[in-house]
Amino acid sequence: MTIDERLERLTERHEALAQTVELITANIDKLTDDVAKVSADIGKLTTLMGQTGQFINRLAHIAEAHEQRIDRLEGRQ
Repeated sequence: MTIDERLERLTERHEALAQTVELITANIDKLTDDVAKVSADIGKLTTLMGQTGQFINRLAHIAEAHEQRIDRLEGRQ
């Protein structure tokens, strides 16, 4: 194999590696964007879960108050 053939082969390998690096970089950029979107969604879900917990607590207090009122009306207390 001549030096020119070796240089040609090295050039081809270099180009293939450069394309691979470009593809990997594009994939990493997309994954980074996806992770950012998922993180934002998790933040929204965390907020909603906190609000849901508060609503459940409020409903539990309302149910307890109604139960006590019913007990009073029925003469249980």
